[in-house]
Parts: sequence; C-alpha cells; structure tokens
Amino acid sequence: MSLELYFHPLSSFCQKVLVALYENDTPFVPHVVDLADEASSAPLRKLWPVAKIPVLRDGARDWTVPESSTIIEYLAQHYPGRAKLVSGDPDVARQTRFLDRFYDLHVNVPMQKVVTDRLRPAGQHDPFGVEQAKAALRTAYGLIDQAMASKTWAMGDVFTMADCAAAPALFYANMVVPFGDARNAAAYLARLRERPSFARAVREAEPYLGQFPK
Repeated sequence: MSLELYFHPLSSFCQKVLVALYENDTPFVPHVVDLADEASSAPLRKLWPVAKIPVLRDGARDWTVPESSTIIEYLAQHYPGRAKLVSGDPDVARQTRFLDRFYDLHVNVPMQKVVTDRLRPAGQHDPFGVEQAKAALRTAYGLIDQAMASKTWAMGDVFTMADCAAAPALFYANMVVPFGDARNAAAYLARLRERPSFARAVREAEPYLGQFPK
C-alpha cells in the first residue's frame, strides 16, 4: 500500500484529512504519532523536520505531503474517488478553498488558542489572547449561522473539502465556546456528526478525549 498517514486521532487537522480519506474509502497505512515521545515521532521528523501533523507519504510517487488542505488536494488529484471533494470548476474550487481556509483560520486556530492556553503552566496563561480568540469564534459563528440558513453543506448540496475542515473545527470549538443562539451552525454540526466519515473519526478519537483540557 503506497499511502501512509502520520497523524493523531485527537487532532482536529488530522481528523480533517481522515474525513477525506474515509469519504472515498481510500486505503492507507495509519501511523499514530505521539509528538511528546521521541521514539514515536522520530519517523515523522525524518520525513518532515517541522514535525507537525498530519503528513501523508506516497511511496508510489515518492512524495511527502504535509498540511491538511494540501493533502486533500493531493488525494483529489492523484487518488480520486466517488466523493469529489474539490470541484473541477475553477470558480467553485476557489470558493471551496476559501471556506476550507475560513474554517481552518477562523474556527480551528482560535479554538486551539483557547485549548493550548489551558495546557500552559500556572503563571504563563494569556487571558487577553484567550478573550480575543473567543471573540473571533463568536464572530465566525455568526457568519456560519447566516451562511447555513439555507444550505445542507458548506458549498450547498455537495459535501466537499470545506466540510472536511468544518467538521472537526466546529466539533471542538463548540466544546470551548458553545454556539449559543447560532442554531444553524449547531444544526450543521449535527449533520456533520451524522456523516459516516466524520462519525468514524470521532469514534477513533474517543479513547483520547480524556486528554482534551476542560
């Protein structure tokens, strides 16, 4: 099997790629990486010294592909399946990429700011930065709530790369800053959680959810 994925089931960016793989039943060899363990992370560091996950290794094409969006685009190009996660129409593809980046940058990143601050040692917290992150999430929720008032998925009726990004981002973001009155955003997350590809990713993360800081 030529595809190998270096990832951790608890990571939102890794779940994004898992959803894409599961949508198309794309076979791959999983390598769960504990970045805090030198032996576990050594193979990853050899492939990608930046040592951030996920990373896809394609032995057949001799390519190492880091970064979640790039991995999904690579899969769409070289290992396409029944789910066309990136449209062949340039305008549709551009809007899909925008929404993918929106969920990464404006939901996932501020969510991770709140979470990582909880892991900091006493006296090293950043309350101002956390409040900024929470405010950014609330702004994003408002935009999502408006956008999802008349849509099933991020791009309309078709599940795309944007939904792969949205699913884990919203799943974790709602844990740290609940949606509140953003009912359309909550309904969208409920549909995402029922999607078999994301439901599988969540099940695989369950043994590790105790590590998620409350």
